Amino acid sequence: MPILNRAAEMQDEVAGWRRHLHQTPELNFDVFKTAAFVIDKLKAFGCDEVVTGLGKTGVVGIIRGRLGEGTSIGLRADMDALPLNEITGKPYASTIPGKMHACGHDGHTAMLLGAAKYLAETRNFAGSVAVIFQPAEEGGGGGNEMVKDGMMERFGISKVFGMHNMPGLPVGQFAIKPGPIMAATAEFTITVKGRGGHAAMPHGTIDPIVITSQLVGALQTIASRSTDPVESVVVSVTKFHAGDAYNVIPESAEIAGTVRTLKGEVARKAEQRVRAICEGVGAAFGATIEVDYNANYPVTFNHPEETAFASDVAAEVAGEAHVHRAIQPVMGGEDFSYMLEARPGAFIFIGNGDTAGLHNPAYDFNDEVIPHGMSYWVKLAETALAA
Repeated sequence: MPILNRAAEMQDEVAGWRRHLHQTPELNFDVFKTAAFVIDKLKAFGCDEVVTGLGKTGVVGIIRGRLGEGTSIGLRADMDALPLNEITGKPYASTIPGKMHACGHDGHTAMLLGAAKYLAETRNFAGSVAVIFQPAEEGGGGGNEMVKDGMMERFGISKVFGMHNMPGLPVGQFAIKPGPIMAATAEFTITVKGRGGHAAMPHGTIDPIVITSQLVGALQTIASRSTDPVESVVVSVTKFHAGDAYNVIPESAEIAGTVRTLKGEVARKAEQRVRAICEGVGAAFGATIEVDYNANYPVTFNHPEETAFASDVAAEVAGEAHVHRAIQPVMGGEDFSYMLEARPGAFIFIGNGDTAGLHNPAYDFNDEVIPHGMSYWVKLAETALAA
């Protein structure tokens, strides 16, 4: 099955929805306008149920097949944007300063809406499809909140599938792997408390800037010297705040950053090393160092059987040569991981072409992707729920 004719016919309509959402980005759980747009569309399509308020502002539409009773599967898209100022210059660019769809969630939402419209029109399956529109993927854990609200049990979801665009992968191609496909994430804030003083008399101080600079380098040894080279771990310091004057050594300094891993034991070891390094450096320099360490999203783990199934569906849409079944894991985090902990399923990447990278102010979702993504969702649903 190549791209659906109907999906190709709907491309301009769905792109219009996408561009509308792109102009009005919302953050975290505050996706009220986006959710309202989704709700209106699902009701207009004739979904059998449209349930709101799951995971605070999530939306689920239920579409029942015309071929009899059966199981239920979930198809998930994310709705939230990022706190960035857009620089694309597109006529449909964000109208909200400091907010933009820099990760393509506008495209994800639009493609799933397009698939929902098609599935509601044809209903060529048994059982039911739950189309899941999730808030707060970008750090808020909206997927976890929807799971905790009983979404899987309420709609009898037996398997769940997710999809994300991938810049650099050609349009019309898919990429996936069984097992860990995206990393577990953790965030840390480290506060170094020393003794301030005159910049011309550093010997009378305990300089927190010098000490914190030592920490930045020492933390990199977690990957280079504390972790088996064949394992994956990333430690990135992304913030450094200290001082307000040219001639004053401050009392304290603060750094913050993230740790990414693909295995639980590596994650635990990384946290232990962060704390041990801080304790050792603090003792060496006579400073007090406080560590605030928070594990965030778990590993996004693709279940083998469902991954093989999703790969086969993608191959029917794109052709086997255009499905990469064993890509390298991506060290970004993804809270679809919570849904995959609750139910078997798979997360797949779809090519966005030669575009700016994700989380970049020059990024834009490629509307040429729309018929490919819609066709994948439809084929997935109809195959999984075949009578």
